Amino acid sequence: MAEGARSAVSPAREMAPGGALRPAGAILWKDLVAEVRSKELLSAMLVFALIVVVVFNFAVELRLELARQTSIGFLWITILFAGMLGLGRSLAREKDRGCLDGLLLCPVNRGMIFLGKMVGNLIFILAVEVVVIPLFVFLFEVAFFLPFQLLVVLLGTVGFAGVGTLLSAMAVHTRARDVMLPIILLPVTIPLVLAAVRASRVVLDGRDMSELLPWLGMLVAFDLVMMTVAYLTFDYVVEE
Repeated sequence: MAEGARSAVSPAREMAPGGALRPAGAILWKDLVAEVRSKELLSAMLVFALIVVVVFNFAVELRLELARQTSIGFLWITILFAGMLGLGRSLAREKDRGCLDGLLLCPVNRGMIFLGKMVGNLIFILAVEVVVIPLFVFLFEVAFFLPFQLLVVLLGTVGFAGVGTLLSAMAVHTRARDVMLPIILLPVTIPLVLAAVRASRVVLDGRDMSELLPWLGMLVAFDLVMMTVAYLTFDYVVEE
């Protein structure tokens, strides 16, 4: 009787939202703990992003007005390339150590693996942005810490982390994976980067917020579509 009750409760527990997301949480926790111990991924992304920001600042140092006009583009270029560095290494590290095969052998929905890896990549990119954006504001002398600016950065980063995690899982199985990821990722993220840059420019110039709504809508639509596609197709992408 007791065993029957336990067997009846167990499936219900697995069907609960918390139980369904538990594999994704375990993968996320594994990635965070591994990064805290090694500091391999985050340190490389931070160093690269800081170098790019400083180089861009020196490039337009003598023309303050030019720096303000091009600052948003420089910021998104920094986020894009630092994020690609992290995305490429996150799954390549799993592949080289044989951990990816172990994850794929786990009896869980492959979509949960995608969610765990995606949220981990998102956290790493956001951590880089927390350091880079204040430095960017200081060097380029732009007013950035506005609610709408931060919303644009968050929406852009979520979409980038989602599609980047899917395509990095695709590129990791190729021999030239370090070259392949930018080749397939940059064209896909053109609408995302375009909307993010235009939305950031609208806020920075202090224009009417009605001009911001179409770009925010484009960012939200990109995030929803790409996250759904990535979740549903991740199972097929990781199959060699």
